[in-house]
Amino acid sequence: MKIKTDSRLPGAHWKGIFLLLCMVPLGAAAERAALIQDNVAIFYPDDFDAEANLPSFALLEEPEEMGALPDDWQTHVEFSSAFGQSLAQVKVDSSTNLYGGGEALSRLLRKGGSQILWNTDNYGYGRDDGAKLYQSHPWVLAVRPDGSAYGVLADNTWKQTLSMSDDITFSSEGPAFRVLVIEGETPQEVLATLGDLTGKMPLPPRWSLGFQQSRYSYVPESRAKEIVDTYRNKKLPIDVLWFDIDYMDDFKVFTFDSEMYPDPKGMNAYLHQNKMKGIWMIDPGVGIDEGYSVYDSGTELDVWMKDAKGEVYEGEVWPGPTVFPDYTQQKTAEWWSELYQDFMAQDIDGVWNDMNEPADFTGPDGSVPEDNVHAGGLRLTPNGKPLPADSHLRYHNVYGMLMVKASRQGISDANPNKRPFVLTRANYIGGQRYAATWTGDNNSTWEHLRLSVPMSLNLGLSGQPFNGPDIGGFIGNASPELFGHWMAIGAFYPFARAHSAIESDDQEPWVFGREVERASRIALERRYRLMPYLYTQFYQASKTGVPVMQPTFFTDITDTSLRGEDRTFLFGPDLLVVPKWADKPSMPEGSWRVLSLVGENSLRDEFQPDLRIRDGAIVPAGKIIQSTDDYSLNELTLFVSLDADGNAQGQLYHDAGEGYGYQNGEYALIEFTASTSGDTVEISADKTEGNYPVEIGQLQIKLVTDDGVKIATGSYGEVIKIQP
Repeated sequence: MKIKTDSRLPGAHWKGIFLLLCMVPLGAAAERAALIQDNVAIFYPDDFDAEANLPSFALLEEPEEMGALPDDWQTHVEFSSAFGQSLAQVKVDSSTNLYGGGEALSRLLRKGGSQILWNTDNYGYGRDDGAKLYQSHPWVLAVRPDGSAYGVLADNTWKQTLSMSDDITFSSEGPAFRVLVIEGETPQEVLATLGDLTGKMPLPPRWSLGFQQSRYSYVPESRAKEIVDTYRNKKLPIDVLWFDIDYMDDFKVFTFDSEMYPDPKGMNAYLHQNKMKGIWMIDPGVGIDEGYSVYDSGTELDVWMKDAKGEVYEGEVWPGPTVFPDYTQQKTAEWWSELYQDFMAQDIDGVWNDMNEPADFTGPDGSVPEDNVHAGGLRLTPNGKPLPADSHLRYHNVYGMLMVKASRQGISDANPNKRPFVLTRANYIGGQRYAATWTGDNNSTWEHLRLSVPMSLNLGLSGQPFNGPDIGGFIGNASPELFGHWMAIGAFYPFARAHSAIESDDQEPWVFGREVERASRIALERRYRLMPYLYTQFYQASKTGVPVMQPTFFTDITDTSLRGEDRTFLFGPDLLVVPKWADKPSMPEGSWRVLSLVGENSLRDEFQPDLRIRDGAIVPAGKIIQSTDDYSLNELTLFVSLDADGNAQGQLYHDAGEGYGYQNGEYALIEFTASTSGDTVEISADKTEGNYPVEIGQLQIKLVTDDGVKIATGSYGEVIKIQP
């Protein structure tokens, strides 16, 4: 989220190192390669050391070999070492496109790019010219010209670089590591397999899909209530208000400032009365202060990270002198989880884990020393092997992941009947199992607005569907024009939160004048109207691992002209978002008719992106609401766009929006179909799965055609007819 501005370092020049490593002659093929699934191969170097690499943080289970690679297996891994680095390389055909790498300051196409996989507190993306950011995803998705694809996963947590100059090269400062290769007929198939291997995002509570407002910080309590009141009075839809570090007593985690927030439970009650939720920040750094219960209990249990001499390591973060929990220990994870019992008892709805790279203002490169020591002992799974003791060089990239794993467990224990929501800044591939994420401390600039699209897309293509940037930009002051455009497109990020820094001017929609306030209202009403569709896409992502926000080339994986398009994007598979600032974008084939949701005419609107519906799609939409508390299917609209054969299909997922009843069949999956017979289109709906009641009142059909919109109404369960 933030870092002291004087701690920024000048950028390092890594290109020469990357190129040098890429030119190193490679040795022979792996000593051992085997299939672990019909479409997944695992490659081991001849000097693989299981103790130094396992258990895996990326994989849900330790893979079992099922046989030798077939002779026609296309993608192989070669291992070597050079300059003290362990290398793994995959040869890439010149016509193959590369994506992924998780969080990267990059356009969508990654070939020619490189990054350092070392989680870093990177204020404004300025450290090392943005070569390393807050998360590490040692993963590349490769798409061949015919649309077939493969993915390469380096199962390695150690500090490493990922180069995609020509081929895919992982170079690690740790021991030799294994690599998995997934083959698929489509990139979507590869991503689904990645989800099977690394885990999928759990279905989040529906409220977390609403719009969210944050600032560093809303203090005192009266200011937070003023923000709530203004949103409601101005009828700007919103679901969540966020609380940054200034709510704490001297920045000590799990405490509340007695003057700024004397009654946190009352504050959350005020939010709930206004149909909103509260998300409160918790950092990993614990202030050194005898008499402070968190510090005292952690010291008594001996949970703190140690330095190379075996002494408790002391750094500096917001509380001043700070110690850091060693989450590789079982006792630490349990202690940390238990701290949430009293915290969540304040009727807190969600938690924000920040600064968890971990950031350390006095440490090397803004973090703790690489030779710090972790004691190990934690079992990642109930029956798994305990983590061995090892250096921070090995565990740095998973520090944030281990933190949110323990946080999620504690929140679940405190509220066993609610789906937990955790947001994290630092993470590692597979961490989508525990937390949503955002792209860190971006700037209020047009450059970072434009980069937010490929950054979010590549996170989705790396297994993390629940992500987005700080809308409006965190650092600096957005102009009215920039903020209006950012809100307009921000309505279509999977995670939609506006956030700004303590030094920034106020950055709520009404601050920028009536025109921007109106643009923000239209944008938010569009998102909330689409909540039935959006919730369905999150359900699908939780089942398949395929992202909610998708690259435009997913419309036709064989159309190579779309491979680099990263100004437009798909909001689910059926809606195409075309921002106003997208100059002559590459458009997919097909009709892709413009959709109006709340009476807007995007073709004439200065801010609103064009929203286009795929031909052959049926998109469910609800009424305009101010909060997901008011979500219902009472008034359901089906936007129908027929394909060339006069047919269309769509889907709606429905459940309570909270709790775990859906895991026991308390959900409804409804299929919509439209077919043309003569001069009549017939639309029907059938529940295909689940036993949750479907309480659809009036069902309105809006048939979107090249000649305008045709409207018909009817009831759920009957065939509705309309003349095109």
